[in-house]
Amino acid sequence: MALLLLGLLGLLGLWGLLCAWARYPFPAHRWPPGPRPLPLIGNLHLLRVSQQDRSLMQLSEQYGPVFTVHLGRQKTVVLTGYEAVREALVGTRQELANRPPIAIFQLIQQGGGIFFSSGAPWRAARQFTVRTLHSLGVGRKPMADKVLQELRCLMGQLDGYRGRPFPLALLGWAPSNITFTLLFGQRFDYQDPVFVSLLGLIDEIMVLLGSPRLQLFNIYPWLGALLQLHRPILRKIEEVRTILRILLEARQPSKPQGLPVQSYADALIQQGQGNDPEGLFAKANIVACTLDMVMAGTETTSATLQWAVLLMVKHSGVQGRVQEELDRVLGPGRPPRPEDQQVLPYTNAVLHEVQRYITLLPHVPRCTAADTQLGGYLLPKGTPVIPLLTSVLLDKTQWETPGQFNPGHFLDTDGHFVKRSAFLPFSTGCRVCVGESLARTELFLLFAGLLQRYRLLPPPGVSPSTLDITPAPAFTMRPRAQVLCAVPRP
Repeated sequence: MALLLLGLLGLLGLWGLLCAWARYPFPAHRWPPGPRPLPLIGNLHLLRVSQQDRSLMQLSEQYGPVFTVHLGRQKTVVLTGYEAVREALVGTRQELANRPPIAIFQLIQQGGGIFFSSGAPWRAARQFTVRTLHSLGVGRKPMADKVLQELRCLMGQLDGYRGRPFPLALLGWAPSNITFTLLFGQRFDYQDPVFVSLLGLIDEIMVLLGSPRLQLFNIYPWLGALLQLHRPILRKIEEVRTILRILLEARQPSKPQGLPVQSYADALIQQGQGNDPEGLFAKANIVACTLDMVMAGTETTSATLQWAVLLMVKHSGVQGRVQEELDRVLGPGRPPRPEDQQVLPYTNAVLHEVQRYITLLPHVPRCTAADTQLGGYLLPKGTPVIPLLTSVLLDKTQWETPGQFNPGHFLDTDGHFVKRSAFLPFSTGCRVCVGESLARTELFLLFAGLLQRYRLLPPPGVSPSTLDITPAPAFTMRPRAQVLCAVPRP
């Protein structure tokens, strides 16, 4: 009898719950508006291959700051403008921490590494990397000294041209070597075959990642696999991995646990030899993390320094004002130091404006880790989301002249440097760039040091106004290959 009563009570309770659910149903997923998709191709016909970010900004003028676009058959939510992007990246905390499964990066990293991993592997790799960079002196004097040493090596190369045209890409050697010093505990001679091979491979990979064939592969992996569109880049990646494995093996045997490490590679090896029950730092992931740091650490800072110098040649008046400030504050001979940013407001403003104006990395997609409320819409778990950083750095509500190169964006009426909340070239929130502190130090010391030493000019017979500042087709918005002149200042 007791069991019967218990069963009846259970049924009554279940009936009550069903009634409650009927009165208060779970909210249905609600997607933002967007253009009507075509069969198979979705909205691809509305997006330019070379400047997809600008096409998305044009769509936002019609559909608002939060809208849906179909990349093939994949529904993707796009966020444009400072308010929408910041609300999503900062306000959602971990709900937008994941990456969607991008086909080519799934093949390359197999869910490992730092930048395209998600969940526990990403959290472990990121926390380890942030902790290790701090222990290696990033953001402090030891790292600044290494940057200044590399600046002297770079100036030795430029002096060898004696004011004659040099290839713009040469400026990328110094940031790349700073990254390699941090990763492997040693700098390379600029003619070292390993150094030359790595830079050449990274350049080819970045161009391939931005190519239409790879974009097609990511949207239609089955078709891309059928046409073997991914094979060239996988071959290049494997060549880089081979070099990295050799460099990592050269760091063996690692120092005993507890002793200070001299490089990121040493720290990775130690971590892999320690207590790692989930295998988050197995050998394959050590290579994956190193690959991510090599690719990101060389390309972004190298391209930004090249843009900075190219824009100084293009805007000679701005270059002159920077050099006047450097001469007045630093005087002849004294190299810049990180703390000089506080007393060089115009130089600091120019460098910030370079990063705002070039929008080097327009966007890297995120993915909802759970059902997520965003801009008044309820997105299901697993929805790809594009926080469009270009739209933040060119937001008309945040910048007075967004389409122009204008250092005044970062200066007040008294010429003091002004921080701007919409300055997000490194993104923001839990996925903010792990190398932001290093990149800021590198860029300031290299940029100020070069302008202190050289008058930067176009090649003979070329007017500054005719210099090409159209981005080259690649994964990042890097400048096109060209030559400039660096004439030593008296």
